[in-house]
Amino acid sequence: MKKAYILHENKDWTRHLIKRLEELEVPYEEWHLDQGTVRLDQEPPIGVFYNRMSASSHTRGHRFAPELTASVLAWLERHGRKVLNGTRAISLEVSKVAQYMALEANGIKTPRTVAAVGKESIIEAARAFEGKPFITKHNRAGKGLGVQLFYSMEALHEFLEGPSFEESIDGITLIQEYIQAPEPFITRCEFVEGKFVYAVRVDTSEGFQLCPADACQIGDLFCPVGEVAEVRPKFEIIEGFNDPIISKFEAFLKENKIDVAGIEFIRDAEGTIYTYDVNTNTNYNSDAEEKIGQYGMLEIARLLKSELEKL
Repeated sequence: MKKAYILHENKDWTRHLIKRLEELEVPYEEWHLDQGTVRLDQEPPIGVFYNRMSASSHTRGHRFAPELTASVLAWLERHGRKVLNGTRAISLEVSKVAQYMALEANGIKTPRTVAAVGKESIIEAARAFEGKPFITKHNRAGKGLGVQLFYSMEALHEFLEGPSFEESIDGITLIQEYIQAPEPFITRCEFVEGKFVYAVRVDTSEGFQLCPADACQIGDLFCPVGEVAEVRPKFEIIEGFNDPIISKFEAFLKENKIDVAGIEFIRDAEGTIYTYDVNTNTNYNSDAEEKIGQYGMLEIARLLKSELEKL
């Protein structure tokens, strides 16, 4: 029997999708790819395959899950199986350098960035920012891994020699210009089947850990100021969002054969948009979706059902 196959390494991030698949009576099977084998001498089963592998898998003890997934995707594509978020998506998921080059190739502006390996190279790269604030981040990241803001070279030296410094799992640290937004928030646009679904306003006042999945949230998502102050959620869907950047993002996704993604950008004081992250393993915040009655995982489940019916 043909099925929808979900390729992933974190069940906490698939439970909502599974619920929607069951609601729509879509036959499915999960492939948990933290370890396993790929029988290259055999053909894959018949079905639709959806890749939800995460760049942050190593933080959950699944160091080689993306590499295994890339092998599985190559095998599936060789045999002509329908794959959502295939080999091109996984290659962008695990490298922000690759993301930025692909974005720029599609006319989408990214922050000025230098890639460096080794502490001496990180220091040398930071000097290129001429005393202006800059941030460091992991090239292979997810969940805001390695993001630190610096206002001086002295602070960077102290960080690199202290216990908090941790290299990216691929050894590449990015040094990037700090984009100062007029208000402490970024915007994340969600796409299913390469088409815009909605945009989310994400509060960054408490830092850069911006994963919207319910499983990522620790403690209260609200930040009240005083007992009677009005509270605002960390993740808030922007109703009626419409901006020319959407068509650029859709063209980028089509060019790179990405079916499902969340793309994050920030505006500076002049209104210039800088795009800095493409999440091909995108998650959704249930509280934000409940308020407007729109659900990303339901859209994905409908897409999987539609693709299965085409087989």
